[in-house]
Amino acid sequence: MESETKAVKRPGKSADVSKNRDGADKKGTVKDSKTSDKDDSQQTGGNPTPPKFGPMPRFPHQRVWTRAVMIIALLIVVYFTSKNGKEVPLARQHEILHQRKQSLDCSDSYQIGSGAFSRWFSFLTSISGCVPDKCGRLISDSLITVGEAQAMLEIAKRGLNLGGSLGGASILDLHSGALSVGRTFINMYMTEKGKNIYRKSDFDTYKQVRMKIHRAVAQHFKVSPDVLYLTHPTFFSRLTNLPPGTEHDEYWHPHVDKDTYKSFHYTSLLYLSDYGEDFDGGRFIFVDKDNVNSTVEPRKGRVSMFTSGKENTHFVERVRSGTRFAMTISFTCDPKHAISDPNGKVIKRAPK
Repeated sequence: MESETKAVKRPGKSADVSKNRDGADKKGTVKDSKTSDKDDSQQTGGNPTPPKFGPMPRFPHQRVWTRAVMIIALLIVVYFTSKNGKEVPLARQHEILHQRKQSLDCSDSYQIGSGAFSRWFSFLTSISGCVPDKCGRLISDSLITVGEAQAMLEIAKRGLNLGGSLGGASILDLHSGALSVGRTFINMYMTEKGKNIYRKSDFDTYKQVRMKIHRAVAQHFKVSPDVLYLTHPTFFSRLTNLPPGTEHDEYWHPHVDKDTYKSFHYTSLLYLSDYGEDFDGGRFIFVDKDNVNSTVEPRKGRVSMFTSGKENTHFVERVRSGTRFAMTISFTCDPKHAISDPNGKVIKRAPK
């Protein structure tokens, strides 16, 4: 019994001892921590240990200035991402269009007065049947057949494979034989491989396609086909994503055809490859009023035709990948600038 009584009393005493020991340990830990801090303070001259990379810079109204910088950065991003204007699709690649028209007011430069466009307008009014009732543009996927588009693509590839520019834009003019090679042009018909590269059937197909587009331009713009002539330059183009080798490779700048080529009165394009399948980028973009851009996505066999004045300022979006093939067919009302259909026999000096 005695031993049991002593056994009952000991747990309480043991617990008190354990409690005292825990308290002593905690006091020792706190003391050690204080001692360590004191030692660190003594090593650093009595000051707390500084941050590893130094204190963060502070300046008056820091929060206000930070927000202002963020707002300015946001405005800059919005400006540069919206400067090309709102895009409105005029023709998507997957659409099959019989005819899609846009009528436009002819540019103010058509008015009689001073300047090159005024002289052009005066010239057009002197030729009966050459002034359009309304300026504008037309897109059609039903004018040229799939077979004709494929034949034209093969004609283009055959000639362009004999040369190629240093940059991403190469051209081939079947009328003059001009072919991009490096930084300049050669006359393809004067080379050993180029002099017999095409057959009569190739030139017949070329003429057939040209005449279809010729009649369509005359009909849509209500001008007489008898006073509408094929003009220079009419050419095939091949565009890739190679960086420009010369200024002629920079096709993505907005321009007016009549400013670039004085003989142009009506411009047409025949697309020979498909946007989104054969290449990415390379859309044709009309720069319209009120900062709006009308976009045409190339489709093989698609024809785009438009008046060549400032009302149809445009550019070609830079090709990001793949190869884009097209043909530019231009028309004039001035017989002095008329050219005949190509036959591979008449050799003219290629432009330099």
